[in-house]
Amino acid sequence: MSQPVVQSQTRADEAFDCLQTAIVKGDLAPGEKIGEVELCSRFNLTRGPLREALGRLESRGLLVRRPHAGVKVVSVSTEELMELYRIREVMEGLAARQAAERMTDEEIADLQATLDTHEQMIEEARGEAYYQAEGDYDFHHRIATGCRNTKLAQMLLGDLYYMVRMYRYRLSTATGRPHRALGEHRRIVEAIAQRDGELAEFLMKRHINAARQNFEKRIQEGVLTI
Repeated sequence: MSQPVVQSQTRADEAFDCLQTAIVKGDLAPGEKIGEVELCSRFNLTRGPLREALGRLESRGLLVRRPHAGVKVVSVSTEELMELYRIREVMEGLAARQAAERMTDEEIADLQATLDTHEQMIEEARGEAYYQAEGDYDFHHRIATGCRNTKLAQMLLGDLYYMVRMYRYRLSTATGRPHRALGEHRRIVEAIAQRDGELAEFLMKRHINAARQNFEKRIQEGVLTI
């Protein structure tokens, strides 16, 4: 009796991963209304796993369900997004400082190796995108867990994390941004490796501030809409 349950859960996981990636990459755009029939056809999914995946995405804050309006991909205003980035700047700066104090040498070496794979991915994308899957492959996720501050990690890796991922990818497609972002990531890790918490915090805050300013510039120029 247990085998079908395992298979169904696997299909639900696949549906969840498929839809979450589509949201993060903008294939399902912020504010877009979605329906089960369309999603099944578009992503070759079946109803049961799809419904479970939609529930999980809703619990992560990536989908919103409104009475008489159906299900939509979450969206935020420009002002709300800028506030999210200001929150990230402070919180992730602290996480970087504490990561410099608390990450093990092995964890730091592994993070540096992860950035090497990121560089290879950027080259394969011809410098046009910097997509990081969630979890251990994500630089910001690794810093949040490496800081060993449970409450801080919970705040950074809750709804804030999943919401911001939607917009981080859109920014990463700006001309020249993937290589610049990678360089900024490497300098942060170098500061962590040197156990220089003050420098790591400064570099992280500057990194996120630069991302926010790039967003504002692209929105003002009409290149990007929220």
